Amino acid sequence: MNRSSSFSVKLEPTSKVDSRSFHQWVVAFCIIRFDLEQGQVIEECYPSGCLTQDEELEIAFKSFPDSVSQHHNRSSIHDCIFFFRFRRRSAIVSENVSSSEIVEVDSEVSFQKPSGARVERKSESRQNGSGSRFLYGFVFNRQRHDERLKRGGEQKSVVILSHSPYSNVFRPLLQIMGPLYFDIGKKALGHMAVYVSLWPAPTPGKLMELPIGNATFKVYLPPAHSLPLDGDVLLEESASSMAPFLPTNQSVPQGLFHDSDLFGIFRGLLLQLWVLWELLLIGEPILIIAPTPPQCCEAVAGLVSLIAPVHCSVDFRPYFTIHDPEFAHLNSLHEGETFPSMLLGVTNLFFLKALRGIPHVVSVGSPAPNSSRAPFSSSRHSTGRITGRPEGFGLQQLSLKKFSPSSLLNAVKLKRDGPLGLMTEHKEAVWTAYAAVTKPDTSILNRLIDAGMSPRVEESMSVVNNEILRRHFLELTTNFLAPFGPYFKAMTPSEGSSPFAEPPPLLSFDEEEFLSSLSERGAGKFLSKRMKSNWLDLYRRFLKGENFIPWFQRRCAVAVQEQNKLWRQARMKSDIKRFISKMPELEIVDLFHAVERHLLGEIQLQGSGVAVAESASVYQKLKGDLQAVFNVLPKDMQELLLMNPQRSTYLRRTYEPVKLPGHASIQVGRSPCTSPK
Repeated sequence: MNRSSSFSVKLEPTSKVDSRSFHQWVVAFCIIRFDLEQGQVIEECYPSGCLTQDEELEIAFKSFPDSVSQHHNRSSIHDCIFFFRFRRRSAIVSENVSSSEIVEVDSEVSFQKPSGARVERKSESRQNGSGSRFLYGFVFNRQRHDERLKRGGEQKSVVILSHSPYSNVFRPLLQIMGPLYFDIGKKALGHMAVYVSLWPAPTPGKLMELPIGNATFKVYLPPAHSLPLDGDVLLEESASSMAPFLPTNQSVPQGLFHDSDLFGIFRGLLLQLWVLWELLLIGEPILIIAPTPPQCCEAVAGLVSLIAPVHCSVDFRPYFTIHDPEFAHLNSLHEGETFPSMLLGVTNLFFLKALRGIPHVVSVGSPAPNSSRAPFSSSRHSTGRITGRPEGFGLQQLSLKKFSPSSLLNAVKLKRDGPLGLMTEHKEAVWTAYAAVTKPDTSILNRLIDAGMSPRVEESMSVVNNEILRRHFLELTTNFLAPFGPYFKAMTPSEGSSPFAEPPPLLSFDEEEFLSSLSERGAGKFLSKRMKSNWLDLYRRFLKGENFIPWFQRRCAVAVQEQNKLWRQARMKSDIKRFISKMPELEIVDLFHAVERHLLGEIQLQGSGVAVAESASVYQKLKGDLQAVFNVLPKDMQELLLMNPQRSTYLRRTYEPVKLPGHASIQVGRSPCTSPK
């Protein structure tokens, strides 16, 4: 992970960091050192003052591999990248940090407050994620062996903190920033902050070009519907990327962690992916244990990506340690108590004893050479087809492989020992009593390519295999969600009806009615081939799990948004005079109030700072429609309406007689009045 010799840092002497732009992407950069006497110590935090003392302590503990999982080789330098996620203890808004609290890290680079245009608080909070409940920490950890130092070496970590889970942005950024820091010191933080503050605002679901030095990252950000609603994304921003169809461009992500190496980390448990897909879909608690932080992070990220386009509402922790404040609660759960819906990635074998109540345990990855854990040998054939590692599967997979006495004995031993068997020997396996409904798709497994031992070829083949697996599970999830489609159907105004009326409500959801109707219709052609006869049980579990209600409410909100958009477009195309000509006087008064509500809504939308396209033309159209309705109202009604000061700002009186079909000629107003500007 050495910095490329072609990478260069060129900054103007007066380069400054724009605070608001910087915090659209990053909360802070941290440098953390492992001190033999003091433990983990934060040496630098840029900018300072943006974290509480408790948060600094938690970040410091999570930024180093557990002692149990460290490598024991004698190489001079070992680098690794991983990430963690933790719950914020307070709502710290880093934008409110005064300039006096910012510490200059480089004399050439300073941190300044934005000036000029006034920014709405709501919009600013949405952009910088200050309301988010979780923080993500992306870590570049370096272990350096040096006999001259105490204990023969040192450890340091470069950490990027963000409210956004943009792993495909921050991992490559760390590959530059990490080695750069160890080359030039703390000046690297200031340089990187300048570049990040020059990036355009993140746009979910879009291709972003992000310059960094003489290089440029070109990445697709995760779609809006996969991001948490508590920080970066609002409901009204989530409609565009929730299409019910499979994407034609495989490089466009449909969920979080699209860049995770799903095939690479689960290649020893490929037949178990369908079980894991179900467990995460229904929100079951899962413990993932791996020899190293990068491996357990990759496994957690891979599982989260597996259920796209469903937003993962399960509390997932890519790298969880005993220092996490929530560990005490989990450790205190008694036998029989329900374990909370969590997806935990760990490396410390102590969790196998401390969290015995967790019902599903997954072991992935391979120990490093010279590690204290016994390595696990793989079993591959040279036919180009992927085969399961015999020791990695339980009894339920034996029917899919050629029977042999050794495979039976290994499976029995694996089941008998349970996860605690990992204390003596690392094996890739899944321990669960859950009976899956979905059958492994062997046609998909047969399409996967075994790349052999060449790292370069293996990386290329992993990309191909990841696309095959991710597209299959995206298709599987999309078909599973298809029966909910009628509840998100947006209605357009029927021909001849007024688009100024309120749109009809969406179809209400009743669980029993839905299951009864689904049972009568059947699972559908795609799912019926891939699921057992008890497929309806999976829907029952999904309805009661952690993911359903947040996903369903979000889809409903998006459907309402889409329906409002269609009705808005219909109002733009409507001829208001045609509707007036067919209405009695009372209905015309109702129409006036309906048009006025939409006009006020447009004014409010513009004032919020999140006005949509064509807002100005919509405002002018509604203003003209309101005037047209006002002109045909009786004189006394007009005077009554104009008693409202706000209303008089967008209405005008006129002497012109108005003649509409079906109504008598009316002269309105007493004196000419120019419309307000």
